[in-house]
Amino acid sequence: MHARRAATLLLPTALALSRAAAGEFGDPIRGLSPDELQRFGDGRAAFETVEDVADGLDPLVNLGGPLIQTDGIGHQGACTFVGEHVPPQATIVAERRTTPLFGLGLVDAVPDATLVTLAAKQAREQPGTAGRPNMVTDVTTGRVAVGKFGWKSQVPNLLHFSAEAYLNEMGITTPLFPDENCPQGDCALLACDPVPGVDDDLEDVQRFRDFINFLAPPPRLRDPYVGFRALARSFAASPRRWGSYAEYRRLFAQIGCANCHVRSLTTGASPVAALQFQTFQPYSDFLLHDMGSLGDGIEQGQATGGEMRTAPLWGLRLFTAFLHDGRAGTIEEAILAHDGQGRAARDRFAALPAEEKATLVAFLRTL
Repeated sequence: MHARRAATLLLPTALALSRAAAGEFGDPIRGLSPDELQRFGDGRAAFETVEDVADGLDPLVNLGGPLIQTDGIGHQGACTFVGEHVPPQATIVAERRTTPLFGLGLVDAVPDATLVTLAAKQAREQPGTAGRPNMVTDVTTGRVAVGKFGWKSQVPNLLHFSAEAYLNEMGITTPLFPDENCPQGDCALLACDPVPGVDDDLEDVQRFRDFINFLAPPPRLRDPYVGFRALARSFAASPRRWGSYAEYRRLFAQIGCANCHVRSLTTGASPVAALQFQTFQPYSDFLLHDMGSLGDGIEQGQATGGEMRTAPLWGLRLFTAFLHDGRAGTIEEAILAHDGQGRAARDRFAALPAEEKATLVAFLRTL
């Protein structure tokens, strides 16, 4: 599964670096009850389980080329496959990095009204960079809700997120998403499904959702001020002064980054006490912004091709590739690639003296 693989690959690197942090990457959020901790453990087991064809895993998803794919379905009749490829008539070809899963239970617990109110506030106070919520259909209720997850904020909650990932990343159907995707758009090939019908009754999906819901956010550095000073010295080319951590957090806001990368949000009422009325620092408003040429061209929900969700910056210090498609290899490259509503902040960053520019990057590396 795409989301599953990414988190699994990220954890070893994260754990190696987390000695300098309060807590460990991959820990449950603090304050869970014994029952919730048990559900977290059960969810982690489901998360780490390697699915196979008998579980409903689509052999076309993970089993390699056409010979292996054909073998994976047990040579049913005349079923053969040519392998996945980009069709010549495709008008949009885009790559996407998998978004990290840490802290998403907190994001899920932010009331929709909070993000709607935030968008209205931005429209009043900073119309040039104001975001808007992506209003999407929640398959768990059939109602319209605010999207929070995915590069386009196209998914409204973690149960929907988990069930959709089971379908799109593993080909495992559920009552929420009962219909298989047609291989290469050829729906006749669905007759080759070795496990027809609904593959999972939501039991595993719910466990998967519990794991993500209870997964702690990226741990904060024990002393970001000390880390900032060390990074500032190493990143600044010819530093005449480094300033303070708070000063560069203010500079982050002054050049316009904080218009979209909102530092703090607060959760609302939740059946999970550990998630209830908690203020956390994702550095995102989870709203859509028109990013101009940086957009991926894909339309999802109400999101246009140029609109993207503000990427959360927490945990940024571990990233080795940046932006939705990984095109940027450094934080500075990612900032300079901003366009559309992010262009003014990009230009202010580019105009900073080299020392301030490097030290602002050092500040971001403490998140």
